[in-house]
Order: sequence, then structure tokens, then C-alpha cells
Amino acid sequence: MQETFLTEFEKRGYFSQCTDKAGLGELMSKSKIKAYIGFDCTAPSLHVGSLMQIMCLRLLQKYGHQPIVLLGGGTTLIGDPSGKEETRKILDKKEINKNIKSIENVFKIFLKTKNLKTKPVFVNNYSWLSKLNYINFLREIGKHFTVNKMLTFDSVKLRLEREQSLSYMEFNYMMLQAYDFYELNKRHKCILQIGGSDQWGNIVNGTDLIKRKNKKQAYGLTTPLITLSSGAKMGKTEKGAIWLNKKMLSSYDYWQFWRNTDDKDVVNFLKLFTNLDMEKIDSLKNNQDINELKILLANEATTLLHGSKAAKDSETTAKKTFQDKSFGKDLPTIKIKRNDITNGINILDLVLLTKLGNSKGEVRRMIKNNGLKINNEMITDETKIFYQDNFDENNSIKVSHGKKQHVILKII
Repeated sequence: MQETFLTEFEKRGYFSQCTDKAGLGELMSKSKIKAYIGFDCTAPSLHVGSLMQIMCLRLLQKYGHQPIVLLGGGTTLIGDPSGKEETRKILDKKEINKNIKSIENVFKIFLKTKNLKTKPVFVNNYSWLSKLNYINFLREIGKHFTVNKMLTFDSVKLRLEREQSLSYMEFNYMMLQAYDFYELNKRHKCILQIGGSDQWGNIVNGTDLIKRKNKKQAYGLTTPLITLSSGAKMGKTEKGAIWLNKKMLSSYDYWQFWRNTDDKDVVNFLKLFTNLDMEKIDSLKNNQDINELKILLANEATTLLHGSKAAKDSETTAKKTFQDKSFGKDLPTIKIKRNDITNGINILDLVLLTKLGNSKGEVRRMIKNNGLKINNEMITDETKIFYQDNFDENNSIKVSHGKKQHVILKII
């Protein structure tokens, strides 16, 4: 059977639900369509929690379909309540517009932009939501929504069951998202919305609205929500978000995130977050060396964002750091002034400069648990003082917490 967008979509593990799988499959096998995914603009970058959606857009392009990237300049002013336990911080328009410009650059790395038929179309829903007349919106759009049905959607129901406040502003979000789909159908002939499974209710609202207002068939497709084997949310770690922005996270830290994937997640992540053929991935399933698979995952995922050279350099740095116990050139480096150590610096203050610990108490616990090393030598004395002589010929010193966190301090 000939491979199609939907068949590979399922094989890779992207599939959760579809409003009409058979109908959508038949349509996409006969013609090229336009499909959209919406993204909030609450930060200057997306993080890896959004990477599955980006990979779906890449897959659309692979099969000749055109992705529409909706950047929510309008809806971000309100905030999507889906999956949230509390109301989001409200951003102003200036900050949101700045975020939009920055986020667009992420998509230009992952998506191909030269083919006119498949290049991404960027839209900002502020362009139509800002022009809505409230009375007309209620008369023309609001009449198609029942509060009874809206209360059944998880984004609302879960908040109410936990007795957490849900503002009327947030309650309106699902109507605005449905209206986005309606507008894209009208303006760009978009007939498919893809989103996370927590967006199912919002997406179904959109397909229903298009059927009622435009008298046209539209489809919804959702992906499963990905969590790590540890139960943590994809994209967040103890050290913070894993940003898809070169300025906000180094290629080495990005590589290390994938290299540190739990054994149970590796094969699944190769399917979800790399371009490797499914046949290749299937042939690797029985590979006895799980660390080789983790390095493959880290290299493939990092290549997509940072390029093959950065991926290879990160692997080399990791090898030097963990196996050769030397310095790798891609390790995060923090510059300090010579004046900071002229009279010596206590180990507690030294580690605080690296951001590996947030307080002296935390650094003391590292030392007590034998988790702190300077140039691969374990530190056991919390009163130890370091001087310039302790730095190497390049005025550098390596500070390590455990096996995975390493920072270079360099005197300038």
C-alpha cells in the first residue's frame, strides 16, 4: 500500500483522534490540502513540548500538503485554559508581537520555505479577532454554541471539578479558536486543524462551525500528549524549559536533553522527533546498546535544529567530558572577572556563579552527597578556597554536579 500522510502519521505515533479518519484519508490521497496548527505566543520561543506539532507540519510538507502556522496574537491576549490549573499571566500586545517575530524564526529552521506549494503560510489571528464587534459576534457565532456542551470539554470541566477559578474571558477561548478555523477555511480554504488531544473539544467546535456557517466539510486531527517515562511534562526539566531557540539554549544542552532520554522512551522518540525512516527505526529496536540509540537520537534531533556540525561537536564535547574527563569546547561557559578571585573565592560562592546551585544550602547538600566535582576531583570540604592558580592555562575551571551537569568558569 502506498504510504500517505495519515499512514505515516499513525506509524510514527502522532495519531490520537480524528473527526472522520476515512473521509480525511480519502481526500488527502486524491488532492493536496491546507492544514493548520495554532501556537500561543507567551514566550520568545517554543520549547520541545511543541516539537511534535512542528514535526506534524514537516510531515504535511513531505506529502505535498501546505501547512498554515497560526501564531495567536489575538488569543494569547486571553490565554488558553486547556491543561492549565490557573489563569495565565496576561501579556500586552507589544510583548506578544515581539514573541511572534522570534517564534517565526523557529519555524523557518524546521520547515522548508522554497516550494511555493508547500511553504508555510504564517497568519496572526489578531488581524481578524481585533476587528470583531461583540454584539455581532454573539449573534452570528455565539448562537451556535451551547453552554451545556462547552461545560463537557476537559479544558473547562477539569478546572471546575478542581474548584479552580475559570474566568469568563478564558471560557470564551474555545469560541475564538473555533472562529479561527472558520476564518482560515474562508480565507485560505484550510480544511484541517491539527492539535494536541487536549484541544479536541476546541477543534470539534471549529469543524461544526464551518459546517453550519460555510456549509463545508472540515476535519480535526489530534496528537497524544507526550510525557516522559518519569511522568514529567515534555519540554520541562529541573533546569528549566528546553527551548527551540539557539540564543536561549546552547546546542550542547539541547543535545544533552535528548542524550539523557529514559531507556523506555528512546525508540518512541526516534519515531516522533527525527527524520529517520520507520524501517531504519524498526531495525534498531533490538539494538543491545541503548546508549548508542540515545546518541543517535541526540544527533538526529539536534541536527534538525542546530545543524549536523553542532550535533557532532556536542557529541565530541560529551565524549571528552564523560570519557576522557577533559574539557569539551561546547560546554556552557560563564565568564567571571579577575577581580572576583583576586583574594580567593569560597567553593560555595564559586558554584553559585555557575548557576548549578541556587543557594549555599543547596551547594552544601551537593558536597555532602558527593555530587560536586571541580576538574573531575570530588569536593568534600565546603570551606575550600580557590585561587587563580587553580585555573588552567586557559584561565578555565570545570565545575560538575553529578554526571550530567557541567559548566566552565573562565576568567576574563
